[in-house]
Amino acid sequence: MTKSTTKPSANLTDAGDAITTKPVGKTSAKTADKDPMTAEDSGSLIPPVSITKAPKTSRRIVPPEEKAEAERAKKAAAKAARKTTREPRTRIGRWWRRVQSSPDRVSFAMCIVALGVVYGDIGTSPLYMAQSFLSGQGGLQNADRGSVLGMLSLLFWSITLITTVKYVFIAMRIDNKGEGGIFALYSMVRRYGKWLAWPAMLGGAAFLADSVLTPAVSISSAVEGLQTIPQLNPVFDANQNLTLMITVVIIIALFSIQSRGTERIGKVFGTIVMIWFSFLAVVGVFSIGSDWSVFEALNPAIGIDFLLFDPNNKAGLAIMGTVFLATTGAEALYSDMGHVGRGNIYATWPFIKIALVLNYFGQGAWILRNQNNEGLYHIKSLNPFFQMMTPSLRSVAVVLSVAAGVIASQALITGAFTMVSEATGLNWMPHLQVRYPARTRGQLYIPSINLVLCVATLSVLAMFRDSEHITAAYGLALTITMITTTILLAAYIWNGWKRRAFAIVFAIVFLAIQTLFFLASMSKFLHGGWFTMLLTLAILGIMVVWDQGTKVERSQRRHMWPKEFLPALDALHRDFKLPYYADNLVYLTSDPELRRLDTDIFYSIFGNHPKRARAWWAVSVQVTDDPFTREYSVENFGTSFMYRVRIRLGFKVSQNVATYLHQIMHDLINDGTLPKQSSIYPKVDEDPQIGTIQYVLVHKALMPESKITERGSTLLRVKYAIRHLAGSPAQWFGLSAYNPVVEVQPLFLSTHKVPALKRVALRKSKRPITLQQIQAEQREEAENARAAQMAADDTRQFAGVLVSPSDGVRDGVRDGVRMDGTVDGNPDAVGLRPVGRSGAGEAMRRHRSRPNFDLRPASSV
Repeated sequence: MTKSTTKPSANLTDAGDAITTKPVGKTSAKTADKDPMTAEDSGSLIPPVSITKAPKTSRRIVPPEEKAEAERAKKAAAKAARKTTREPRTRIGRWWRRVQSSPDRVSFAMCIVALGVVYGDIGTSPLYMAQSFLSGQGGLQNADRGSVLGMLSLLFWSITLITTVKYVFIAMRIDNKGEGGIFALYSMVRRYGKWLAWPAMLGGAAFLADSVLTPAVSISSAVEGLQTIPQLNPVFDANQNLTLMITVVIIIALFSIQSRGTERIGKVFGTIVMIWFSFLAVVGVFSIGSDWSVFEALNPAIGIDFLLFDPNNKAGLAIMGTVFLATTGAEALYSDMGHVGRGNIYATWPFIKIALVLNYFGQGAWILRNQNNEGLYHIKSLNPFFQMMTPSLRSVAVVLSVAAGVIASQALITGAFTMVSEATGLNWMPHLQVRYPARTRGQLYIPSINLVLCVATLSVLAMFRDSEHITAAYGLALTITMITTTILLAAYIWNGWKRRAFAIVFAIVFLAIQTLFFLASMSKFLHGGWFTMLLTLAILGIMVVWDQGTKVERSQRRHMWPKEFLPALDALHRDFKLPYYADNLVYLTSDPELRRLDTDIFYSIFGNHPKRARAWWAVSVQVTDDPFTREYSVENFGTSFMYRVRIRLGFKVSQNVATYLHQIMHDLINDGTLPKQSSIYPKVDEDPQIGTIQYVLVHKALMPESKITERGSTLLRVKYAIRHLAGSPAQWFGLSAYNPVVEVQPLFLSTHKVPALKRVALRKSKRPITLQQIQAEQREEAENARAAQMAADDTRQFAGVLVSPSDGVRDGVRDGVRMDGTVDGNPDAVGLRPVGRSGAGEAMRRHRSRPNFDLRPASSV
């Protein structure tokens, strides 16, 4: 390390060095204005009572939630110790112990949370799937037995293959430290090929786009069930927009409670979901009744025959778009795996699938029984889910379905938070403020994304207005996500598991099924699917811009080593001709490496006017997987003026950098690493033991002459525009109250050579334009003015000799001199005619050239 050769006392002067200690007596105001400020004077500048109440650190304070977490951890450790002392006697007991010590461990509490967080989306499909089927067939009268059984067969095997086999059995075995979802999957396979970034971006964008429609379609379809209750029909007939208004209120309330965290929400929702799926199963069993022949649909041949060869299939290939609605929650199930754990999903999925199958088959049995019921033909948007229940039971179904719709929306919202966080880690999206309201890091909350989703969902409601039109747009983008997930899973099976044959079979089977889903869903494009596709392209554009723009930025040199920056900083620190910019100049950096410095920071210090300081600080913040980590490390390079600081905070700890930096400065002063500082004037941070602190944030900008393609230039400009909208790190780290400076530096790319200018000679000007010419002209004018003044004085003196004050004026003549300036009417004679500057010299010349008798009065001749 480079060792500083200067003493701290020579380089670092305290703020009070210039304060004299001379006692001050009674002095006049004039003397007091000239006397320097004394130490006694400075003591009165600091308020005796705290005013700003700035936050401070304490080593004795432990937050209540941290105490509770420590207590829970202590009890869990004691419970685990007790279990290890008892050896299981049976084979099942030994298997259970292995499960509980693996990532697949199961707990009853987290199973309840899993029900509330994971299965909401897939649990609302029974609300609208059969309704969409009847609409595609042309009504209840066209849904014969072959059509119903064929639809149920396709539905059952789609759930089995897509949800159970692909996601539960295969995808969930491929996790990134417990996290699922397409971005977590990509982070595991990206080393196998750069091209894999494109399907990952496309799939993630499509998932986020469909997350906007899920709350709208789930909640609106449930609320519309109120119209099936006979007692409420007059109310809804009188208010056509009542269902829309109720849906809007529920959605706003849902997004408002996201900041509480999915753990609390999951516990409440989990109980409701358990009741909801139990209700689905019971209602389905009662609807099936004693006619269990409907289970003939378990034969896959019936589904294939209906899809390809049955002339009664009115929808044709588009029937797969309807069937796909039953699998829409599968991708959310994979994305939310990190929230609840893989083992809890394994434990709860069998119950979920059985309940869904029983309800779908119960709706199929109701359709078969009522195919010839002409009284139902006139009902608009006939929904078998509500119609198969008695009117008294429908009110209960509506309440539960609304709750299930809210839970379905919650599943997609939490999945969206997770995917955005993962995209940020991949540098595909701007860094946003992330909060962790729960005990596990997998459960997070992103305020800006929550606001965007809320506004977008309300916009969808305003555009489509009811669930029938929203369903037409729903699901199209999600088929793209499933296809891209299949590509990434196949790449991992091929390269990670080294199972080449299995990877080929997996890719062929699932790509064929999901491509069929996509082609069938394309029939929705003109009926609203264009909206989700447009939203997908917009999100994909943000990801591409951020990814490519980051690569362009990283093509420049980003870091400097101690031998490159320390000598220059030492010279600036000892340059006493420059005033201090601040006592402490603090830069925030994303680089966690402590033994180097960002070039952005270096050029910010030396650019334009050098920023001399008592100490320069480069601070980075890392978030750890432990909820309550509070650590920091410091590298000072053997100097007393340059400090690299890395703060490591748990995901539950508030990232208040300003407060923690004060503690670090005090610690370094106490151990002698940082020379003592002091402040005599009041400050916002209320810390007189620390000098002034100035925070600086550095942003990059592209120079016009940069050697970059038009595409790269456009990418960078769009990226900087997105960054501006994403928010400032000053808010995330609690620095807004300290007035941080935001600097813009050019992006140091190689530049094109600019052609030299050709010098063109100027034509001579008629008027003086140089300083010398202007000064000569001013001197000449001054000489002329003095000459004119002298001539005027001589004229007045000569006129005073000729004119006597006692002589009278007669007929305009005073002693032979007329008042018009002539002498006896002779215009050539000089009288008292006024003259200007130019006429004064001429008058004197004429006066001196004529004989004296010409000027005598006529009376004397």
